[in-house]
Amino acid sequence: MIHTNIPTDFSVRTLPSKLTVAATKLPSSDHRTLNKKREWLKNYTVEVPKTLKRNGVTSPVPAVLVFAQEEAGTAICISPNGVILTCSHCVAETEDELDWGKTHWLLFASGMVVVARTVFWDPSRDLAILIITRAPSSALDPPTPFPFICLSPEAPRLNARLMCFGHPGAEDLEASIPGVKTNYDTLVMSLGTFKGMAPGQDPQDNADIGAFMHDCWTYWGHSGAPLLDRNTGALVALHSSWDDETGMRRGVPWEALDGFFQEIEKEDHGTTPEGWRWFCR
Repeated sequence: MIHTNIPTDFSVRTLPSKLTVAATKLPSSDHRTLNKKREWLKNYTVEVPKTLKRNGVTSPVPAVLVFAQEEAGTAICISPNGVILTCSHCVAETEDELDWGKTHWLLFASGMVVVARTVFWDPSRDLAILIITRAPSSALDPPTPFPFICLSPEAPRLNARLMCFGHPGAEDLEASIPGVKTNYDTLVMSLGTFKGMAPGQDPQDNADIGAFMHDCWTYWGHSGAPLLDRNTGALVALHSSWDDETGMRRGVPWEALDGFFQEIEKEDHGTTPEGWRWFCR
């Protein structure tokens, strides 16, 4: 079941030119983390496989976003109007924790900071959609489309070559003492393949663990990271979890993404402001 709360005012407002704690109402710790991540993103570039360039595919990296808070999390923009896709547990672990009024601060791979609100939340599929409500003036005047990628027209074949762009957490959660830093980069690419669907698992049910199996390297904070076809750059799944018994990485499969978008469209939940388009496909 998709939970939805589409605000009546979708207008994208301008962020203050200087991000001060008072102006943004961010906790000081999150503000420091945001600035640290923004600095890294503005100074470093994530490389993509050469096959994309050979195939004439535009780099998908600019459409990737990372959450600003210390706990990390990843997302992908799926519309030039600022529609963002991520895992539902990146927004709220349970329905009781879901706060429709909460603003989420994210950074594009370029370092551009945006603010977004949740409009669709599906804990069964482990999917959520946010829309950008505030962005820098340089992105709005004149209006500049946000970088985005589309869903693949079909599910990937077994052993399809994948690439994953995600944001590994800063703290080593496997260390024997708390506070040990991982020193991972803010945004990393990893390569792997599609290992098939989990036997006997409903592709639409990813609440406990994702049904999509892959072997791209991931870490805490990769939840919501796009899994893309290495030849076309199209979205085929979202990384969501991992099997602690086998070490196999798991994700929300193409079938769940497609079903999510179809349900939104079928129920006419996709009402957007004039000129907006979802660009899911």
